[in-house]
Amino acid sequence: MASKHWILGLVAAAAIGIGAWVYSGAGQSAAPQSTFVLLDGSHKTTNDLKGRVTLVNFWATSCTTCVGEMPEIISTYNKYKDKGFDTLAVAMSYDPPSYVVNFVESRQLPFQVALDNTGNVAKAWGDVKLTPSTFIVNKRGEIVKSYVGAPDFAELHKLIEKLLAEPATV
Repeated sequence: MASKHWILGLVAAAAIGIGAWVYSGAGQSAAPQSTFVLLDGSHKTTNDLKGRVTLVNFWATSCTTCVGEMPEIISTYNKYKDKGFDTLAVAMSYDPPSYVVNFVESRQLPFQVALDNTGNVAKAWGDVKLTPSTFIVNKRGEIVKSYVGAPDFAELHKLIEKLLAEPATV
């Protein structure tokens, strides 16, 4: 019986250790080096994301889940934009630019939108094919969470608040 308790203790200690490792950010990876071409023709790079918590959302106008989650993404952006949070929506390469522009204008998206005409940005970010795919990037430019499909926005808000409270450098 004593050995059973010892094994359970060892398992519990290992679980706590793994949990601490994940929480400490040891599993985070730098966001891939990318150049985003914004609708106005200007460029933004991955390095430009540093210093702010950023939601990078790969989406398409033909994706019903993407269209359905957009009001929540707008709300999230508006809630945290003055606290060091940014949003970058990246339209997939197969999405006609005129559709993207029409969507952005008709929905009055308040954040920056990029066109991934070549598909190189989606490829760099893990060969994104499924939309929506969302990445949360911390102030140091590291991906700390990714979602395929619509995120749980209550959980997402807690994560954003935690990341906004962290210092920009470690």
